[in-house]
Amino acid sequence: MDELLNDIRACRLCADRFARTETTHRPRPVLRAASTARLLIAGQAPGMKVHHSGMPFTDPSGDRLRDWLGIDEATFYDQSRVAIVPMAFCFPGYRKGSDLPPPTVCAQTWRAQVLAALPDLQLTLLVGGHAQKWHLGVKSGMTDTVLRWRDFSPAMMPLPHPSWRNTAWLKRNPWFEAELLPVLRTRVAEVLA
Repeated sequence: MDELLNDIRACRLCADRFARTETTHRPRPVLRAASTARLLIAGQAPGMKVHHSGMPFTDPSGDRLRDWLGIDEATFYDQSRVAIVPMAFCFPGYRKGSDLPPPTVCAQTWRAQVLAALPDLQLTLLVGGHAQKWHLGVKSGMTDTVLRWRDFSPAMMPLPHPSWRNTAWLKRNPWFEAELLPVLRTRVAEVLA
């Protein structure tokens, strides 16, 4: 696993692509994993704050996600138990002020290798539509996939992205907090026990 993580952190496949974005930034792969992890958080891609910090979910969406999971920061960042492996490891940049989608070359190049190096996974959280489409092969939108969360449990649970941009979605879908979150917190506690 250490060699694989070093190879990923040295990856520069998207250097030219990122140089052409509004941010003209360099690649900085951000992920956390150990072969002993039992919980995988499969997000989309780091945002600008995470790009600068080098730690996943060091932003308000991370606070919301930890609240959803019912775990503290120390547990969340314990890579011996929790792997945080987004669909793309680097911040994809902005276009007209909005985040670009995760480059698919990242998952195509690295995802199978990373998953093979995580033999003890008991629960995979699919945070956002990109992770849901890749892991589940679904063609439906994020809301429909999250509505069907029972179809994928207990091994996988699709979640909306915890971004502030989804606050209106959460208000329109009260079943998420009422039905899914209690089951999610219980399942996370079981897996991390």
